[in-house]
Amino acid sequence: MNQPSNDPLHGITLKMMLERLVAHYEWTGLGARIDIRCFQNDPSISSSLKFLRRTPWARAKVEALYLDMIRSRS
Repeated sequence: MNQPSNDPLHGITLKMMLERLVAHYEWTGLGARIDIRCFQNDPSISSSLKFLRRTPWARAKVEALYLDMIRSRS
C-alpha cells in the first residue's frame, strides 16, 4: 500500500504555487517579499517560471513563502 506523503508540497506544481502567490500577494507584494527582478520588472507567470526552474535558491524562496502563506491561512 502507498503511504501518503508528508511533504506539504507533494502534488503542487511550481506554476500552481506561483499563481496562488500572485493571487494572494499580487506582483507588487510578491516582489517586495522576494527580491527577484522577474517579480518586479514586467512580471509574468511564464518568465518567472523560466527563471525559477533554472535558479534553485529563488525556487526555494518561493516554496518557503508559499508554505508560510498556506500555514497562515490554516
